[in-house]
Amino acid sequence: MRTRVELLFRWLGGAGVAFVLLLTAYAALGWIAPRSGFRLVLEIASIIAGLWLAIRLLRMAARQAVWRLRHRLLITYLFIAVVPIVLIVGLAALGGYMLVYQLAAYLVTTELDHRIDGLPAAVSGSSQDRYPGIAVVPVPAGGFAARGVLKRDGNFYIFSNARTSRGEVIVTVPLTREYLAGLVPGLGLVGIDQSAEEASKAARVPSPRSAVPILPPAANRFDTEVVWFATVPAFDWSTPGRTSDMVLAVLTRVSAVLSTVFNRRADVAQDLMQSALIAGLIVFALVQIICWVIGFSMTRNITGAVHHLYEGTNRIMQGDFSHRIEVRGKDQLAELGVSFNRMTENLAHLLTVAKEKERLQSEIEIAREVQNQLYPRVALESKSLRLTAVCRPARIVSGDYYDFEITHDAHVALAIGDVAGKGISAALLMATLQSSLRTQLNTQINNGRGPRSAAQLVSQLNHYLYANTSAEKYTTLCLGLYDEAGSSFIYSNGGHLPPALVRGGVVRRLDVNGTVVGAFPFAEYGESRIVLEPGDLLVFFTDGVTEPENAYGEMFGEERFLDLLARNAHLGEEEIVRMVIESIREWTGSEELQDDMTLLLARRV
Repeated sequence: MRTRVELLFRWLGGAGVAFVLLLTAYAALGWIAPRSGFRLVLEIASIIAGLWLAIRLLRMAARQAVWRLRHRLLITYLFIAVVPIVLIVGLAALGGYMLVYQLAAYLVTTELDHRIDGLPAAVSGSSQDRYPGIAVVPVPAGGFAARGVLKRDGNFYIFSNARTSRGEVIVTVPLTREYLAGLVPGLGLVGIDQSAEEASKAARVPSPRSAVPILPPAANRFDTEVVWFATVPAFDWSTPGRTSDMVLAVLTRVSAVLSTVFNRRADVAQDLMQSALIAGLIVFALVQIICWVIGFSMTRNITGAVHHLYEGTNRIMQGDFSHRIEVRGKDQLAELGVSFNRMTENLAHLLTVAKEKERLQSEIEIAREVQNQLYPRVALESKSLRLTAVCRPARIVSGDYYDFEITHDAHVALAIGDVAGKGISAALLMATLQSSLRTQLNTQINNGRGPRSAAQLVSQLNHYLYANTSAEKYTTLCLGLYDEAGSSFIYSNGGHLPPALVRGGVVRRLDVNGTVVGAFPFAEYGESRIVLEPGDLLVFFTDGVTEPENAYGEMFGEERFLDLLARNAHLGEEEIVRMVIESIREWTGSEELQDDMTLLLARRV
């Protein structure tokens, strides 16, 4: 219930709430104090709020009406097609009616002029049947006008001067209602007077005579009575030379005027013209209907396609990627529907790929955590050697390998390697390498013999990796054994970058004793021996340190790296590692690594 009330108030808005409150207050005040002056104020405020609410509701209704594309197109067609046609038809009808009015007045006035022109001939006796009540009066002293309409003793006459044997006379014919109606038979009723109103009444007032002209019957329900007027100058008998405008009113119908103008019995051409006009109207109506049908059909196709796209979009928003819209035809809208269906298929495929990627990402995160567990987690506690190591993978998991371990006979085993490739496959091979090396060391320690030479360990690892991995899998490896008692370091380098020994600010590169590990079963590995002095810094590194390129394609390089070590060897191991990483980032201009980067530093204390 509360939700419905909230929706009602939201729909009414501020204007609606104000209108309801004002109307309630107005009704309450009318019951409590009907004569209060404040009630008028509430009434005016209620009217203003009501108008505001009405405008708001009309705007809401208009927005709702044009929300659908079909309604919007129909309203557009209404303004660009229907309204102009209605205006044209209305203008044509108005012009037609005005033309009919003018024709009616023109027919009457023209026939009246013809009758006036025929008055002199009627004196001699010819055509007197056209002039009932014809009379001859002498010309008054002072002369009179030659012809026209005459007003005498409140009655109207047509007159014309004529010459007879008795001299010059004035011939008059009274303009009775019957005579005026007989000017154009079948046209309607005619009246004449000094004003339009009186002339109209004169046309409508029935005559006391028996032969009363009547208005022609209506041809249809739209054939109503029409009245039009014409101004006729009339001479006053009592004041010769003075004229006043008389109004001639014609009461007729449209059908009567058209029947008079288009007289089929009189002219075949007029009949053909009328038939051609009717045929043209019929053709126009048929063409208009066909255009409407085509327009509505095309509109339905457009709005139908848009509606299908709207429904399909809603289905996709709800997660239904199996929905397909119906496609008809071979036009652009059909191609749009086909594109929408293809897009839906691609979205479903991308969603599957995204889910699979998310699953793989989760598995890679697990692999990264597992790989982090493989690196040494406890700092090495040696009497004469301090170790610092860091591994920064270019991706989530790394193919670089480093390890160190103290054996029971005060030997420290150091190892660093770079597995071919990147990603999961390189990380798996790195885990295999680490597991194999530690297995060999633990086996020898458990047997009480201690580790054998570095070359023998590397050779054994080579046979193991070659036998248990694919042919394209191999690794570089530098393995060394440090003797606490004699401070000697025996190492075997299988294809790895030569480690650097920094002593007294001078950098010396160690030896490479063989090829990569795991590629050739017959490979042989040698070993080298050096004695570490207090303060010596032994640096193991991978190609991720020396091969990063800048924007110009230039590598960081071993020389630049070794020079950095020589100048900063007196610093702590952590500080050296930080400086190396910052220098590489400044060189590449990017926070992202181009390759796995591993550093292993051993300081003789």
